Amino acid sequence: MKNTTLCYIEKDGAYLMMHRIKKENDENRDKWIGIGGKLEYGESPFDCARREILEETGLTVKKLNYKGIITFVSDLYGTEYMHLFTATGYEGTLKECDEGNLEWVSKKAVYDLPIWEGDKIFFRLIEDPNSPFFSLKLSYEGDKLVYAALDGKEMAL
Repeated sequence: MKNTTLCYIEKDGAYLMMHRIKKENDENRDKWIGIGGKLEYGESPFDCARREILEETGLTVKKLNYKGIITFVSDLYGTEYMHLFTATGYEGTLKECDEGNLEWVSKKAVYDLPIWEGDKIFFRLIEDPNSPFFSLKLSYEGDKLVYAALDGKEMAL
């Protein structure tokens, strides 16, 4: 079972997104996602998010906001616990990433990109300033979202 982080860095009504096109055998191949990766031994989710952001973007974020935990269940990729963050404010200069192309994408345009269907659910949650910390379960068969539950309650798809 994987334990990962994902962060959406915000600036001027946009998220920093990565178009995953550079790695072979990438379960996110051709999708647009945020910045993150697998927790290493001894890391907290905060430690991992900061490290992955620095490694993949060259940026040091000033404030991480822990928004929720996503449980992904996939018939192809197994189960993953993903710690979801947003970040505002950063230092440094954006660098080229060896995992994909980085691009600032307006929050409204994100929904039109090739993203995982379940990502649309948590984008709505992180965009709501009144949304509390949440637990979201997303189950996939192949690339198709077949089940979603928010805080233990099944959602209509």
